[in-house]
Amino acid sequence: MSGKPSANYIYKFKISILASISYITIGCTTMPLHEAGTLSSYDNIGPAEGKLFKQRVYVDGDGLSRMKTVSIIPTTYTIDAASHITLEADRSLVSNALDRALCIALSERYQMVPNGQPVDLTIRSVITDITPTDKAMAGLATVISTGSSFIIPGDIPFLSVPRLPIGLGGLSVEAEAIDHTAAQRAAIVWARGANSFQNKPRYSEVGDAYTLSTKFAGDFSQILITGKKAAAIDLSLPSKVQMQSWLGGKPKYPACEYFGRAPGLPGMIAGRLGLPPQWTDESPYIPIAENSDQENLANARSTKVLVTQ
Repeated sequence: MSGKPSANYIYKFKISILASISYITIGCTTMPLHEAGTLSSYDNIGPAEGKLFKQRVYVDGDGLSRMKTVSIIPTTYTIDAASHITLEADRSLVSNALDRALCIALSERYQMVPNGQPVDLTIRSVITDITPTDKAMAGLATVISTGSSFIIPGDIPFLSVPRLPIGLGGLSVEAEAIDHTAAQRAAIVWARGANSFQNKPRYSEVGDAYTLSTKFAGDFSQILITGKKAAAIDLSLPSKVQMQSWLGGKPKYPACEYFGRAPGLPGMIAGRLGLPPQWTDESPYIPIAENSDQENLANARSTKVLVTQ
């Protein structure tokens, strides 16, 4: 008997994956995918695609293959996106989590250098929309899911009690990678909403945005590492360096220390219990600039941004 799977088996496997995706998308937040005017160019960016999340991508694989050093400009917000979240500390928590995850992931392929120093490639991300998580509904969902976990293990997909599909949060981001000649080597317009099956509720206005920020970082980092569009479902295992950093250990490059260390095991436990990410993530607090400074900070951009540094 041949070890190669039959065509019928492959067909059924694909159908089951598509059915699972359709099932998940029933209870999810829809986030808009639109140009916010924060990228240096939209000329080469592709059409919208994706099921669990929406994205438009441009990537110059040949150009990226010659890059060795990378720096990350701290993520910013558009004025409209920032207005959706009450506390500056919460906005900083989300943007910092995005940058930290991006820095850790890119360390696998590039040498990470502190922002402001000469590098081959500079990464700049802007949060263009954010839907707050309804704290009351998240708290109720946590009580229900925690109680059900004593009967149905929460780690078994599609058997655990799904989260209530009300008050789910979401995140939209635009980002690009610019080389030292100001040429755009990669760009992405990305949007994703939390869903009832994959995203654990957390009692925080930015509970879902906090989780989704690392999802974005994973998708964009794969584009920058591989030089091609990221797969819809990433089945690759994290490396030793990534595991060490995610568990709160020392990052591969000191430049990533700027974004603080991941909350590690305490953060995982807190997430499992639905506790606010603010309780375990000791990200450096980076205040947002005053409105009076925005004209200078938004230099040469069609959409003014609030800067988190």
